[in-house]
Amino acid sequence: MFTTFNAILPTYEVITPQTKQSLLLKSMTIADEEKMKASLMNESKILGHLNKCIFDSITDKDPKYTFKEFLITTTLKDREALLYGLYHITYEEIRNYTVSCSKCKTNQDVTVKASDTFSVNIFPGKEKEILKKRITIPLEILNTVKVVLKQPTLNDENEIARRFAFSADNKTDIWMESLIIESIEYLPENAVESEIYTIRDEIVQGYLSFPAKDKKLINKKYIEEFGTYAIKLQMQTSCTKCGNTEVIDIDLVDNFFRAMYQ
Repeated sequence: MFTTFNAILPTYEVITPQTKQSLLLKSMTIADEEKMKASLMNESKILGHLNKCIFDSITDKDPKYTFKEFLITTTLKDREALLYGLYHITYEEIRNYTVSCSKCKTNQDVTVKASDTFSVNIFPGKEKEILKKRITIPLEILNTVKVVLKQPTLNDENEIARRFAFSADNKTDIWMESLIIESIEYLPENAVESEIYTIRDEIVQGYLSFPAKDKKLINKKYIEEFGTYAIKLQMQTSCTKCGNTEVIDIDLVDNFFRAMYQ
């Protein structure tokens, strides 16, 4: 009876750009791929399967390092880096990536090594320090309101995914978008004390009432304080029809799932 091959899979070390954890990932197996393919049958489960796949691919884990701790101590930007590491060690090349020329709109397929597209900006603070970082932003238009921004973790995202797992509600995107807001402080005119909103439902309701210009301010401040500490996957392309040259961003999640079927 077959048990298993005594083979050592190739590994790849990833330093997560925000929490600065050193994690060693092993290549995926066909069995791992099949589990991920099954998750595509239910869109609400994709994130959960993706997180679990990354966690299961981490080698030499301390027994105390549970999946729950992984979710709590890993940010969304960290996951992008871990997904890159898993992709790189499993597939190496990004194959048949469809590029659309911004000038003449011609589509062409290209193949590139994932490592040739990679760059990273590491958070300058201590390991996991970013998880405690908070930035208070006074809004410009709605000037009686302040928001406290943070860097969301996989656990924050997971809570939203579970909420909408069996719901036909189409508000998932706005809930995910507002995850960077930890609380809202409102000081009504002539009031002595502020009203503080920390419950997620109230934060989302408040966020939806913000002027569009204040949304842009929130996003700008988030990028400045948190969002630049991440990986980038970019490649330079030259259009075969008009010769236009440009740098494009690569959607690794899309390529991760496409690679399973090639």
